[in-house]
Formats: sequence, structure tokens, C-alpha cells
Amino acid sequence: MTESIEEKKVPASPADEWLQVESLDLDAQGVSHKSDGMVVFIEGALPFEEVQFNVHRRKNNWEQGTVTQIRRESSQRVRPGCPHFGLHTGACGGCKMQHLDAAAQVAVKQRALEDNLWHLGKVKPENLLRPLEGPAWHYRYRARLSVRHVVKKGTVLIGFHERKSRYLADMQVCPVLPKQVSAMLMPLRALIGSMDARDTCPQIELACGDAPDSTALGTIALVLRHLEPLSSADIGRLKAFAAENEGVQWWLQSKGPETVKLLEEGGTPLAYRLPEFGVTMPFKPTDFTQVNPHINRALVGKALRLLDVQPEERVIDWFCGLGNFTLPLASQAREVLGIEGSDTLVKRATDNFKKNQPATSARRALSETQFVARNLFDMTPEMLVADGSADKWLVDPPREGAFALAKAMADLHQQPELRTGGWTPPKRIVYVSCNPSTLARDAGLLVHQAGYRCTFAGVVNMFPHTAHVESIAVFELE
Repeated sequence: MTESIEEKKVPASPADEWLQVESLDLDAQGVSHKSDGMVVFIEGALPFEEVQFNVHRRKNNWEQGTVTQIRRESSQRVRPGCPHFGLHTGACGGCKMQHLDAAAQVAVKQRALEDNLWHLGKVKPENLLRPLEGPAWHYRYRARLSVRHVVKKGTVLIGFHERKSRYLADMQVCPVLPKQVSAMLMPLRALIGSMDARDTCPQIELACGDAPDSTALGTIALVLRHLEPLSSADIGRLKAFAAENEGVQWWLQSKGPETVKLLEEGGTPLAYRLPEFGVTMPFKPTDFTQVNPHINRALVGKALRLLDVQPEERVIDWFCGLGNFTLPLASQAREVLGIEGSDTLVKRATDNFKKNQPATSARRALSETQFVARNLFDMTPEMLVADGSADKWLVDPPREGAFALAKAMADLHQQPELRTGGWTPPKRIVYVSCNPSTLARDAGLLVHQAGYRCTFAGVVNMFPHTAHVESIAVFELE
């Protein structure tokens, strides 16, 4: 939906009908039914509330609107922690669930995971994992902030878009960003407003790292997208801003991601730490890393405990990226193979392995580890067999999921003659997902066609106050 509520209002029918809200969907809309059976999605409404609403979109079998009055309020309704959250004109669209108690948010996501697994994959986990949670505020170490010089307002706006709008919200603070970054929003607005290039800098990408030898906030990398070359005066302004704000490191991007370059050499390189495994992961601001480092540390530990890798085992880490799971796995297994679709990420993962290879007081030397690049969306049974048998798998795909991988496993299960060279399937798979629908699809293949049981599943609250659902599932070979 892109139209605003103000642009398109349709009178509710019948007028003044009070509705009982039954549930909450993943867009944080209350779900209800009118007296004629019509399904209604109501923004701002919570389960068990009695509400009235304005309709702003109508189809043959459903309506969508915004709550106007609440006659009975939910006990789980809370005061939002951000002044820019709400249903009012100009409200920020970055978060959708701040009006719902944090624990209830997690319950909604858990229900969404279970519903997806059953309705899309016909899979019911044998056990539900306790939700993995962390700080509800100041957790977001990565963000893409839009920048606009609004001449009519005489100011520069930096932040997220307004709810259902192409306009930017007038954000002075953002409580989901680190405190230092939230406090920097207004100074950043003043900085861009003072620049010659204020009309040709559409975006600032944020990436924060850990402090050396600590998991506290360290380097704050700001990648400035600029459509025209910057003047020497603007370069000077950026350098002065970095000097005045501890930890800030400017990067410039003139075109695509390949043009990103550091403005000034020196300073602390970007890196995050996985102290449970004695691993430090250097990265560049345009590399994919998890938005929430607190949860990522807990997630890596949880995934490896569920995988239960033994010293004599070989493990494959599919969609390995920079080696977020691969390097911790290498501290436990006999041999690890990391497979990733990007040649650039394979090189970065290999470099990270080499930098972490010496043994430390926290762990032994990393085991034999190899990284290879392969298009994992074109996986075939033959390619799978060529990678050799592994005792266990770690799978962490993007939103598209790992359909080709699961399909190849199903084919090998149903056609044993394809298992050449003594290939055997992994006895356990831990699947980390950022999309419950594609996880459910792949789980259906693994359970119903590849000979696995889904023994555990649960949610990981990577993005508090948003509708994003991260999850983890465990599959055991029958």
C-alpha cells in the first residue's frame, strides 16, 4: 500500500459498528469480522479490544482501515517509547508494534511461525524453543537512513519514511538506534544542511562495530551516498564532524556499492565479536551483517548448541556470508566447508578465517576450513553429492530461502541411485531463517520428501517493535 489514509476514505458500513478484534497480523493490524462476515484489518487495534474504525481500502472480501475509537482497551497496550511512533500524519513508519507490550510482540511472532509451518508446510515442530530475546531499545546497529533537503521547510530531514508515505518523517531521535547515533541525528541534519551538496546526498547508511576487546559500541561508520563530486569545503565539513564525534568514520559512495571508500585512513576498523567462541569478525559497512549484534551473539551460540558438533565431525555451512557461523563451527568441528553465492564474500570470509586462525586463550586453533562460491539457487543433487558427505549442516539463507537445496535433498532421498561415492545425508540440520514462509516451504520438503523430522522451532526477536520474524528450526534424519 502506498496511498495515504487522507487521500482515500470510504465510509464504514454499517456506520458506528463496534468490532471485537480477534488477532494481530504481521503488519501489526488487528484482525476482525464485521456483522456481515467481512474480514477487516484495523491499524492501531490490538487483540480483544472493541473498536470503531475508518475504512480507507475496500476489496470484495476484506476491508482495511484505521482505529478511531477504543471502547475496551487491551491489557497489553503500552505507551510507545518513541515520540515519532503513531497513526498521526507525519508518524515514522520504521516500527509497527511499539503500542504492544514487548513480550506480547514475541508471542505474535511465535504464532506467526507456527501458523506458517503448519499452513504452508504442514509441519508441526515436536518442541517449541523458548524465544531468543535481547534489548528492546538501542539495538539497531545497521540502518539505511534517507536524506532530504526540504526547501519549503528550510531544513534537512534524515531518517525513515513516514507511515505509508514517500515523505521522510521529521525525526529528532530514534530509540531503536544506539544512543550515540540517536543523539547524532540533529547534528547530522545541521551538517548536511551546511554542505554545498545538500541537494545531492540522498542517503546515509549506518554500520556500527564493537569496541576493541569489548562488545560495547565502537566505530560508527557512516556511508554518505553523493550523486555529484563533493567540494573540498564539504570534505572539510565531514572531517570536522568526525573529529567532533567520537568513533565516527565517514565512507563515501559515488555510485554503486563497489565505489564505497573510506574518507580518512586510520581509526579503528569495523568489526564485531563473538566472545563465546573467541572470534572477531572484521567487516566493511556494505557487507551483510546482522542488524542486532546482541541477538546475533546469542543466536550463534544457540545454533551451535542445537547442532551439537563433535570434534570428529564434518560440517557444511550453507549461505555462509562472512563466516558468522563458519568460524565458530571451526572452533568445534574436525572440518568445515562454507558455501556462499558471492565471490567477494568468499574472499572476505577466507580473510576472516586467516585473521582468526591463531589459537587464543578462549579457544583452540580453528579446524580445517574451506570457502567456495556457488549459486545456491541452482543447486542440483549432483552438485550436492560433489560437496561430499557432512555429519551436520547449518543453513542461513536470505529471504528467498533454500528451496533448491531442500529440493536436492528430497531428490536424493527419493532416488537413492543418485547417491554416488558413498554420499550420506546429514543427520542434523539447523536452519536459521529471516522469513517464516520460505522456512515453512523448505521444512515441508525436508519433512515430507527428504526423510527428516522437525524436532525444534522457535523465534528469534532480532527486530523488536517491528513485524520482522527471525526464526530457527532443527531437523533430524529419521
